[in-house]
Amino acid sequence: MFGVSSTDTAPRNTPESSTGPLLVVGLGNPGPKYAATRHNVGFMVVDELAERATPMPATFSVHKRSNAEIAQIRIGGRTVILAKPRSFMNLSGGPVKALASYFGVEPADIVIVHDELDLEPGVVRLKFGGGENGHNGLKSTSTSLGTREYIRVRMGIGRPPGRMDPADYVLRPIPQSACADLAIQCADAADGVELIARSGLAIAQNTIHSR
Repeated sequence: MFGVSSTDTAPRNTPESSTGPLLVVGLGNPGPKYAATRHNVGFMVVDELAERATPMPATFSVHKRSNAEIAQIRIGGRTVILAKPRSFMNLSGGPVKALASYFGVEPADIVIVHDELDLEPGVVRLKFGGGENGHNGLKSTSTSLGTREYIRVRMGIGRPPGRMDPADYVLRPIPQSACADLAIQCADAADGVELIARSGLAIAQNTIHSR
């Protein structure tokens, strides 16, 4: 259902010096039923980024043209649009494409934050391009954008125990015992996004992957 990519290396065509707006989309499912599940770690990271905004935390509001909740912040002088699609995971691409079109953001300046079964819990990895490895949110995003050439922030959640269906695993509430470690992981991912905005993907990778 999900998988790991072949490389985390930033290719030469990654816009390391881009100064245009950065669109950061957390993947997840809408509604309180899914809020505390592993499939919604993307939402958790963009919430973390909104909380960090200065001089005061940013507030999300509905962007009707894209069917997403968005908040606009500044990181290192760069405009960053934070987004949480209001569609379900397998339809994430529609809101991503609509937001990119509305704000004039090129695919290479889109950051998708998502859960990753083939990384251990707590691990954060940043990459540009590559396959979707069965992740329905990434599949929808690539199809809607017409390209796989966008940045991914991969949030490790580990494989389900025993013979548990991966779909059941990602949609079950995260146990209380894992919440402290998850908060650290979300902070690391948010650090990665901030570094991408300020300094580009290569520097962000070097910093986050060494932790």
